[in-house]
Amino acid sequence: MKACALSDSNTNCHLPEETITGYMSRPGDIIMGGTFLIHLDRVYSNIQFTSKPPELQCQMFSIENYQSMQALIFAVEEINSDPELLPNITLGYKVFDTCYSLRKAAQGTLSMLSGVTGSTPNYNCHQGTRLAGIVGDSGSTRSILMAQILGLYQYPQISYFATSPLLSNRNLFPSFFRTVPSDEFQMTGLAQLVSHFGWSWIGLLANDNDYGQLGLQIAMQEIINSGACVAFTENILTGQPNRNAPRIAHVIKESTAKVVIAITSDSEFVIVLEELLKQNVTGKIWIASEAWATSDLLSNERFQGILLGTIGFAMYSGQMPRFSEYLKSLHPSNYLSDPFIKEFWEQAFFCKWPNHTNVILVDNAREPTCTGTEKLDSLLTDVDRRVSFNVFTAVYAIAWALHNLFNCTTGVGPFYQGACANISSFHPWHLLHYVKRVNFKTPDGNQVSFDERGNPPAVYDIMNWHLTSKGTLEQVTVGKYDLSAPNGKTLNIDNGGIDWASKTQVPLSKCSSSCSSGFRKVTVPGKPLCCYECVQCPQGQISNQTDAVECHPCSWDTWPNLQQDRCLPRITEFLSYEELLGYSLAAISIFSSLIPLVILGIFIRFQNTPVVKANNYSLSYLLLLSLFLCFLCSLGFIGYPQLEKCILRQVAFGMVFALCISCVLAKTITVVIAFNATKPGSRLRKWTGVKVSYCVITFCVFIQIIDCVFWLIFSAPFHELDINTQPGVIIVNCNEGSPTAFWCMLGYLGLLATVSFIVAFLARRLPDSFNEAKFITFSMLAFLSVWVSFIPAYLSARGMYTVAMEVFAILSSSWAVVGCIFVPKCFIILFRPNMNSRENLRVTRTA
Repeated sequence: MKACALSDSNTNCHLPEETITGYMSRPGDIIMGGTFLIHLDRVYSNIQFTSKPPELQCQMFSIENYQSMQALIFAVEEINSDPELLPNITLGYKVFDTCYSLRKAAQGTLSMLSGVTGSTPNYNCHQGTRLAGIVGDSGSTRSILMAQILGLYQYPQISYFATSPLLSNRNLFPSFFRTVPSDEFQMTGLAQLVSHFGWSWIGLLANDNDYGQLGLQIAMQEIINSGACVAFTENILTGQPNRNAPRIAHVIKESTAKVVIAITSDSEFVIVLEELLKQNVTGKIWIASEAWATSDLLSNERFQGILLGTIGFAMYSGQMPRFSEYLKSLHPSNYLSDPFIKEFWEQAFFCKWPNHTNVILVDNAREPTCTGTEKLDSLLTDVDRRVSFNVFTAVYAIAWALHNLFNCTTGVGPFYQGACANISSFHPWHLLHYVKRVNFKTPDGNQVSFDERGNPPAVYDIMNWHLTSKGTLEQVTVGKYDLSAPNGKTLNIDNGGIDWASKTQVPLSKCSSSCSSGFRKVTVPGKPLCCYECVQCPQGQISNQTDAVECHPCSWDTWPNLQQDRCLPRITEFLSYEELLGYSLAAISIFSSLIPLVILGIFIRFQNTPVVKANNYSLSYLLLLSLFLCFLCSLGFIGYPQLEKCILRQVAFGMVFALCISCVLAKTITVVIAFNATKPGSRLRKWTGVKVSYCVITFCVFIQIIDCVFWLIFSAPFHELDINTQPGVIIVNCNEGSPTAFWCMLGYLGLLATVSFIVAFLARRLPDSFNEAKFITFSMLAFLSVWVSFIPAYLSARGMYTVAMEVFAILSSSWAVVGCIFVPKCFIILFRPNMNSRENLRVTRTA
């Protein structure tokens, strides 16, 4: 065929052309084109995968798609009857059956462009009529082919069911529009639907064509972005007889994913369903794309075990007043120019016209004869008309564009120098300009417009598949997805209206079981993020929700409970008077402090006896008073450690013990001097007075005073709340400020005790019945043993037991001095008075 530019002349319209069947037309001033999938090229009953499928024969008549074609005719007739929309202009139409074939879609497009019944490329033979645009096609792949052709000449094309995101590319398809939202919006919505029900382990099933693969990519990305994971992805191979159904069924059956998103059409998916029935695959929740969410083909009762509870997106369902009445008025005798109406009648009533060859595939039983008296009233009541509404809207979009073109005012028009296009001789790009800017309301009040990429507002109905009383499946609207709604309200679902197959709560679909409170999720290397292990929260941290990604630490004054799902106030610990250990030590301290006073009273009562006089009773009195204070200073370690108590208790302990050991040292030195001064000519006689003893005491105590003063000035003890030593417990204690100063104080006491022990040990054999050097030796040995044992015990103890160890050491060491020095004297005074005489003071020498 000769190739030349598309022209407005009738030249060469007589050229040979390829005859096209399966179309119908009506003349008019302006022609509206349309392509519809009236016939399917496949048969789905008694499916066998053992033989090659037959060649394309347009075998199965689709009632649903035929009604969509009738929606175009209905809209054209309604527009022609409207005196205001296009006055004095008659719209005609020319519609083609693409029969699931790219070839027929191309033939129909070229035929509408050329204006003849055949496909004559690059020629315009419309003979005075104008082609406004084309409504079609239903499939993305066929729409892409048509858009590539129509885009060359800038003819508006409005699809009513093609959802591929590729068609939004204005560089490739500058004249393409659609009344159904793009899959990119749908897939985003499906991902939100998955998140709404808490599903995180999802299977994906898609056709291997443009619609399926682009939808698969978008859905996968959106699902991952929402935090869920993809368990598997499988393709329905449309080029194979079995569509890869055996493998798909096996993968779905073996997978732990309970939710599967199917991005396919009913004519492809039904073959997979047959295989799922064969392999007895049940217990899955199916999420339907808009291509099959309202399918009549899949609503058969034999699929209820698989598809019951299915939820998915469907195109928004608008209202077409009087369309039902129009459909019911259809009759073969009234529409003789309709080549499809007899097949529609045969398919609707399962009958056969006499001498009419049809391709309805039914059982081998004999078919009744069609009489024409059958009624459509009861047959079309429950038919879903979502696609028909989209066709209706597409026709009105072109009509309103023509209306705006017709009502253009010269001088303010959109074209060069304010020019307007002529309604009887406009070019396709003139109308394209108005289609881009169309904005109108449908009869039911729905606003229609296109964005810069040719997409309408994204609104979907959410459908749930219920079981009817007849045993078939029906689709019930349970929600709405509207991207134009305010944030947070785009997805609205009536959860109570959903009928799950399990008849219980929302089914779960997770790779791993939920982690309860007190645990967190830890991903398993080499597996998706949704496949995880549950690990208990670390010490000191909680998680108060299921499937927590991380645990949170409690505040400093709280601590997790045993379940680690909430924080409780920490236990406060200190050596309290209310504790058994606390009041026991306090009672012992008070009782013990009375013993030195009792002994002092005894010494005062018997101060004139030889035993009391022989042991320097003035030093003994001072020693007993210091021991009284030693016992009492232990009380400063019991009770709540306030700041004042923290500052004073260690200093008081160090001072009174320094006084005590200094007195012991002074007594020891006095004993040594006294016995050595008895030797003839000894110069020590002048040192036998009490002045020496007091000087020793003053000097020794002064050194301790200097240490404590420096301690308080430069690093005084302070109140402290320790939350690190013992988990879940706040240990209220006194921080010593400077450990060096503390150990220096304690070490100085040890030095005094050591010196006293050495001096007493050397003087233990001095001849005297009342020589107390040996008692001082034992007392200092016991004193040193206590404090040497105290050091490791103090360092290893925790909490209030650290304080208890120090109190115990104070009491024990004090009792060592009392027991070893004063108890023997009291025993003699009270129970051996015969030994308390001057004769026992005489020095007995042995040979």
